Parts: sequence; C-alpha cells; structure tokens
Amino acid sequence: MSNITTGPDGQARCSWSGSVPEFLPYHDNEWGYPVGNNIRLFEKVCLESFQSGLSWRTILNKRDNFRAAFDGFDYAKVATYTEADVERLLQNAGIIRHRGKIEAVINNAARALELEAEAGSLAAFFWSFEPDSDSLPEPQTQTTSPESVALSKALKKRGWKFVGPTTAFAFMQAMGLINDHARGCYCREKAVQARLAFERP
Repeated sequence: MSNITTGPDGQARCSWSGSVPEFLPYHDNEWGYPVGNNIRLFEKVCLESFQSGLSWRTILNKRDNFRAAFDGFDYAKVATYTEADVERLLQNAGIIRHRGKIEAVINNAARALELEAEAGSLAAFFWSFEPDSDSLPEPQTQTTSPESVALSKALKKRGWKFVGPTTAFAFMQAMGLINDHARGCYCREKAVQARLAFERP
C-alpha cells in the first residue's frame, strides 16, 4: 500500500496527490475521470507535450496562462497561427517558451482538424484506444501500454508531434481512458462510477 497516502481530510488517496498542494484538487476532481470534450482532450495532449522533460507541477501552475495564450486550446483558432504568433508566444513569460513545443501545438491543431474530419471527433478517435479494463495490470505500475504505443503511432502517422508512448499513456491516465487510481484510493470508486456513466463517443 506504499502508493497510498492519507489526505488532510483523512481520506486515502494515491500517494502522488500529497506531494505538493496543487495536486490534491487535480487528483480529486480531474485525474482519471472520463473526458469526451474535444477541446479538453486537445488541451491535455498539448500540456502533456509541454511537460516533456519538466514536472507536471510546473505545467499545472501555468495551465491558466497556457489557456489564455492559446485561445483556450480551440484548435480551429490555433491552427491559423502564424510565425507572428510563435514570436508572440516566445515572449510570453507565463508559459514554457520552447519553440519546438509551441510549433508542435500549432501543427497538432491543424492535424486535429484533419482527424476530426476523418473520425467524426477527437473524442471518437481517442476513445477507440480505450483498453479492456479487465486486462489492465495493477494501477500505477507502468508508464506505457500497448494501447498508448498504438495511439502514439497512430498520431505520429497522421503528422502529430511530441506524442510519444509515455506522453500518450499519461494522457490516457488523466483523461479517464483507464482508471489508474491506486487500489485503496477513495477516488478509484468515483472513477469507476464516472466511467460506467460515461457515454462513449
């Protein structure tokens, strides 16, 4: 049970939720609950790519700044960004000023529009990679999976950038495609119920 900690309210939670204060509400209210909103899914892919080489705490603390800088991650708008927008974003101290990652978001926005035309919605595409819950290993014991490898390959084939298997797996954990809350975490059952109620696209 080393992957469990007791929160300030006495509830048992995934141990990572107690490592910094910002993680507690994120863990309790967002992480692992199924998401079908296309913009939220796109946002998460982008934020996970920005996290590469950094801590999630850094990204989480800057999330509102990212949303403001990238038009709320409305990919139809982001796809129209030009070099002037790249330069604008590189001057924005509130986000991660990494040219390659900024350009990847703009590229991925255009690819998202193509994917939407192909699959009907981003949600329909991403949720097609949901694994069989009965086949999953113990929670939080892996950083990639066959499904995250397949998702990464499918995105890269379509021209997406900064979407490796580890990034894809973190995306799947956070967006509820798998329930990776630790056994004993009080949010695990909440995620189970949310997944049961969730209407797959």
